[in-house]
Amino acid sequence: MAMPVVATETPSRTPGGAAVLEKAPERVRQPQRRYKVLLHNDPVNTMEYVVSTLRQVVPSLSEQDAIAVMLEAHNTGVGLVIVCDIEPAEFYCESLKAKGLSSTIEPDE
Repeated sequence: MAMPVVATETPSRTPGGAAVLEKAPERVRQPQRRYKVLLHNDPVNTMEYVVSTLRQVVPSLSEQDAIAVMLEAHNTGVGLVIVCDIEPAEFYCESLKAKGLSSTIEPDE
């Protein structure tokens, strides 16, 4: 199946009949800002609960990744869960909070 051709230039005619191609302005997409989802130290829930909750909320985390995030939060006070676009970051943060874990998001620099 042939792909349709999309013109980026628009022909117009001069008074003498010659075709002139006018270049359409190009749109440059700015890269979307990324956000860090942070897990804060949790003195209430067990380490096992934190790891299993991380894996439920963020399915892309392996068991080892979830353990590393939990240990980072336990040892330093805050652990980096994931860096992603704003909408999934908000979803992950709110989902962690709904399961009793302390989480925030901040822009990735």
